Amino acid sequence: MKIDRQKDGLAAAKDLHQKKVTPFELVTAAFQKIESENPQWNAVIHTRKEKALQEARERDFSDTLFGGLPILIKGLGQDMAGEPSTSGSRLLKNNYAKQTSYFVEALEKAGFIVIGQTNTPEFAFKNITDPVLYGPARNPWHSAYSPGGSSGGAAASVVSEMVQIAGASDGGGSIRIPASFTGLVGLKPTRGRTPIGPGFGRGWQGASVSFVLTKTMRDTAAMMDALQTVQQMAAFQTPLFGTGYLNALHQPAPKKFRVAYSVVSPVHGPVSEEAKKAVYNTVEWLRQQGHDVVEQTPEIDGVDLMRSYYTMNAGETAAMMANLEKAMQRPLTMADMELITWTLYNAGKSISAADYSNSLAKWDTAAEVMAYFHESYDLYLTPTTADVAPRIDAKLQSDEQIERMKRVTELNAADQQKIVWDMFADSLDITPFTQQANLTGQPAISLPVHLTEAGLPLGVQFTAPKGKEDWLLSIGQDMEKAGLFI
Repeated sequence: MKIDRQKDGLAAAKDLHQKKVTPFELVTAAFQKIESENPQWNAVIHTRKEKALQEARERDFSDTLFGGLPILIKGLGQDMAGEPSTSGSRLLKNNYAKQTSYFVEALEKAGFIVIGQTNTPEFAFKNITDPVLYGPARNPWHSAYSPGGSSGGAAASVVSEMVQIAGASDGGGSIRIPASFTGLVGLKPTRGRTPIGPGFGRGWQGASVSFVLTKTMRDTAAMMDALQTVQQMAAFQTPLFGTGYLNALHQPAPKKFRVAYSVVSPVHGPVSEEAKKAVYNTVEWLRQQGHDVVEQTPEIDGVDLMRSYYTMNAGETAAMMANLEKAMQRPLTMADMELITWTLYNAGKSISAADYSNSLAKWDTAAEVMAYFHESYDLYLTPTTADVAPRIDAKLQSDEQIERMKRVTELNAADQQKIVWDMFADSLDITPFTQQANLTGQPAISLPVHLTEAGLPLGVQFTAPKGKEDWLLSIGQDMEKAGLFI
């Protein structure tokens, strides 16, 4: 297949502003596309057809950037009042949002019409999208493979052209992993860059950030313009980029970059030859363009950092489930949730406040290391993922691990933490490169530059200092213009 990058969001918005097409016509066409494509890919789990068509007829889009363009939002953390809010969980299958998230409000302000929600794994805990509630999403490049996760439904919806842009979020790679697996542009902005709330000021202690998946650099830049914000209520703020990201794309590149690169997994797992090839080809191109490129890796213990990440995951899950128990006025059982969630929940109940605090301190230590690293190197290049997407039927836990997960309540705290590591080990080997930027708060982007011999996409990832998304957009724009995108 081939992604048509000419038909991106800004191209459709131009047609809208020039009255070549109406919002009603585009929304109608999007629903027709969903009806024809979604049975194959299972990307969309809810639609709001009548409400969206009414908005298309009645809303004034004249002063908006996107002029009435349809968009799908992620079925987790991107709420619309009165619409389902399930987080991919059977426990919340009948839950409806009481208020609209600030992120979705910003999308609407930019001129989007929300037409539905995309598939996501239960509570976004996986790098694939296969919730029991909705079933697995499939990769439009090859239906036997996953589009990744947790924004897998979003990726599949863009690649299959149901929409040009889809809402997504990234707490450990959940934008960049699907982007790598499906040939899209996937930017995780700096911590605090995009809207969060209402009702909370941080997601996963700052690891999680909402943004979008796109086909092109210019759509990514335009979305940064639409979504960048400084919220006084948020736990983290990042100063606004006054130049404007789309404007910056039309200006000369800010500099020749000093780039460090690595093809070594930070958790010491295997890295496929195809993933290495994607990086080496990028390194060669960078040098041809006059950038200074050296092989270098920051001195961070990737295994220890991942352990701290899982401590946060487990602790946040325990807190979430305690709140749900209180709301539902009953204890939760293994039957209420998927086994990975059950394991994290019970492991989290055994984590002390001191252990939780120390785990977050490791994030800050890693952020300090990266700040010094970027004094020598502007950008850090790695594979986005260590391999292509796993098959839908891939078994990522052994039978023995599954049995231990079922008995998690019988284990001591140390063994619970071990089973958390073990249950994610095989999936982490596929996607070991993305989590670090979530924990340091840096922006990172996956660029679609490689197609394997088997015809599956792989991305490369650039990480920049905090607040330097414009550097990532600049290098991505140069690569797109050079014809490097698949």
